[in-house]
Amino acid sequence: MKKVCVNWPKEAFIDGLVNAKYWQDFADNAKAAAAEIYKVKDYAAAEEALKKVLKEFSPKEIIAVGGEENPVLAGIYSRLSTAQTSVYTDKFDIAEHAASADVGISTAEFGVGETGSLCVDNYSYEARVTSMLPFVNIVFVNANYMVENVTTACQIIGKVFKKGYCGFVTGPSRTADIERVLSLGVHGPNKLIIIAVENEGGTE
Repeated sequence: MKKVCVNWPKEAFIDGLVNAKYWQDFADNAKAAAAEIYKVKDYAAAEEALKKVLKEFSPKEIIAVGGEENPVLAGIYSRLSTAQTSVYTDKFDIAEHAASADVGISTAEFGVGETGSLCVDNYSYEARVTSMLPFVNIVFVNANYMVENVTTACQIIGKVFKKGYCGFVTGPSRTADIERVLSLGVHGPNKLIIIAVENEGGTE
């Protein structure tokens, strides 16, 4: 999967500006923006949280990205497929099923404490449609990769951005265009569920 930056922690993160101490601000503001958050110790716990979430929605089709960069995620995705649920991770399969998928599973590079936003590297088409088209967007992020504010986030992006697409996701899609009544899920996912992993070491 093509990305703006292949290795964000190594190439983009500025010493002292990315720190787990901003986690609580991120969590509080993300929840205020109607995101659901599961903070877990490792990927084993993350897989259990993910299965719990999916059980609630009983999806028939899931599209998922991030497995190419993270073998542990790839292993999790491979175990999600059942007789009732098809999981698509190949970019061509994702493009074919993006419009009909019930759930999209994606990844974020870091969180922003000030706004509760996720910074997403969605250079590739499959990453964009996975996070924007399905009714439910589930996002994996490292709980330690947090920054204080948007200014810092832009500093980090500026270190590596040359071309492509990066964005900030703050809660589920929302609009108040019609009679100033807030509606969720009009232009994108109705649900944003964040699974924040404290220790990214794990087994496939």
